[in-house]
Amino acid sequence: MKVVAIVQARMGSTRLPNKVMMPIGNIPMIGVLLKRLSFSKQIDEIVLATSHDKKNDVMVSYVQSLGFGCMRGSESDVLGRFLDTAATYSADIIVRITGDCPLVDAALVDEAIRLFKNSDVEYLSNVAPPMYPDGLDIEVFSYSALITAAEKSSSLLDREHVTPYLRTSGVFKTGSMPAEQDYSSFRWTVDELVDFNLIEAIVTHFHPSLDFSWIDVLNLSKQKPHLFKSNNHLLRNEGATMSSGQKLWTRAKKVIPGGTMLLSKRPDMFLPEGWPCYYSKSKGCEVWDLDKNKFTDMSIMGIGTNILGYCHPEIDEAVIKTVGAGNMSTLNCPEEVELSERLVAIHPWADMVRLARSGGEANAIAIRIARAFTGKDKVAVCGYHGWHDWYLSANLSDKEGLDGHLLPGLDPLGVPRNLQNSVLPFNYNDIDSLELLLKTHDIGVIKMEVTRNMGPSEGFLETIRQICNEKGIVLIFDECTSGFRETFGGIHKKYDVEPDMAMFGKALGNGYAITAVIGKRNVMDAAQNTFISSTFWTERIGPTAALKTLEVMEREKSWESITAIGSDIISRWKLLAERKDLAINCSGIPALASFSFESPNALAYKTLITQELLANGFLAGTSIYVSTAHTEEKISEYFFHLDKVFDLIRDCESGRDVLSLLNGPVCNSGFKRLN
Repeated sequence: MKVVAIVQARMGSTRLPNKVMMPIGNIPMIGVLLKRLSFSKQIDEIVLATSHDKKNDVMVSYVQSLGFGCMRGSESDVLGRFLDTAATYSADIIVRITGDCPLVDAALVDEAIRLFKNSDVEYLSNVAPPMYPDGLDIEVFSYSALITAAEKSSSLLDREHVTPYLRTSGVFKTGSMPAEQDYSSFRWTVDELVDFNLIEAIVTHFHPSLDFSWIDVLNLSKQKPHLFKSNNHLLRNEGATMSSGQKLWTRAKKVIPGGTMLLSKRPDMFLPEGWPCYYSKSKGCEVWDLDKNKFTDMSIMGIGTNILGYCHPEIDEAVIKTVGAGNMSTLNCPEEVELSERLVAIHPWADMVRLARSGGEANAIAIRIARAFTGKDKVAVCGYHGWHDWYLSANLSDKEGLDGHLLPGLDPLGVPRNLQNSVLPFNYNDIDSLELLLKTHDIGVIKMEVTRNMGPSEGFLETIRQICNEKGIVLIFDECTSGFRETFGGIHKKYDVEPDMAMFGKALGNGYAITAVIGKRNVMDAAQNTFISSTFWTERIGPTAALKTLEVMEREKSWESITAIGSDIISRWKLLAERKDLAINCSGIPALASFSFESPNALAYKTLITQELLANGFLAGTSIYVSTAHTEEKISEYFFHLDKVFDLIRDCESGRDVLSLLNGPVCNSGFKRLN
């Protein structure tokens, strides 16, 4: 009976990349593991099983230089990789060891092999139940059992983690090797940097010997308990239940303040501890995560950037052609002129254009130009206008000043105090609140979103336009979000009220970075009197994408499609709530629709919706940014699953504890610092 130990390892660890080749002294971690395992007297051969990924080349070369065999196979189908390895090396009995267990104890492995040979079982381990320190995991099983598991198991979890089917299917005779007492609280595996630091300290302590036993390590933990406290907060086998996205999110929080570049994409805003976090590809209204799970996006569709769906073939083709011709040059790209002329033609009241690449930039540019034109500092705002100091300064005088416009609870730390009272919020559809500001402050600019959660009341926009005319105030419409969703151009065209300036973003490039500030010549000319300039505002991809996006939008009348789709979704939300006797409020224009529950548990219900819809293949919450890629088939399937969640919510409104239905914390609704 040939016993082959198969060591499963790869360089592409999500939480700690390249960990297997990280040096402990002058020996890579995988070398420490293989050397310790080679002390076994029961193992006939040790083989490394890794994937074909080129990242693993350096590890394979190193392991082969030590004289060990190597097999390469699928990155995700590790069970298949094990089967091929076992067949190639004529294994009768297989010992599975993972590359994150460098303190594997050869004597313990031998004990497990002897117990397996002397028992009438097909699978044996010391992990069910887990009583040994995490990092001493040993699994022993027969080649014949592995063949059966490979034939019968089709789930991604079983294929990736090799042995779940062997342990839990009930098909095989299984055995366990429990410890004399429970040591499972000790963590000697390597998933995080703190884990590696502990292993390095342990190996260094016993240097130059590598044949120390797990009991020796246990005794060391009693002599120097401080060494073993650094990773106590980490959970055993957490990696087996965490998605690749969640693992990467763990890393991101260590190197990116806030974890991500955009607050609206933080996982805690959706489903803490469960959101996929990162994508591998997207197409139409579908998104694939890092584990190749496919989801239909009934959520924010790239934060509203993709009216025409992800990866639109015509737009991507135009961009690829531009990349081939060169994206940057000492000279200017001609597309910026063509795009500027196109935007002016769509908005005849405007004469001139400045291009940027983000909505925040466009807002800052518009404010600078308007202030330069009027010679006045003070700005009245209504709506959300980005992250820059000029806007957040509204919270310097009142920390709740932007609560109705931005995420509540934002403290404007880092914003200069001398900007206080330079930006003053007023309420939407409330002319009185604006007129009060105008009486007490010398306002030079009014910047506002044309629509908020509702449309303008009769005469609201017209009155503001008249006030600006009378007082020489520059009126700016922020259309970074609303543009091209109900009209071909700014949504202000629907209400027949023209601003002095307007900004467009999000949908303008269908996922490519491009924003625009348009305005009347007399106002826009002030840009030449102040310094507004940036290198990457001159790159070519953004204008190219925008021109093709405008072409496709106009041809397909996309604004009509997404408005009709969104209106249908809102109607079905209302009907579903009515049938379930649930009180909801719907808001937003149809293409940017949302709903909320009239309940103290509203946020928990939103979390429940996200959790349950995710399990059924949807990215969803209580809002949707509609695209032309949202087909009736996808929408109907979404409502089929949403119907079942509304049943759960109905039960909760009748007394069932909603928290008992959640697999993790309730999602966050506002600005919150990550710990």
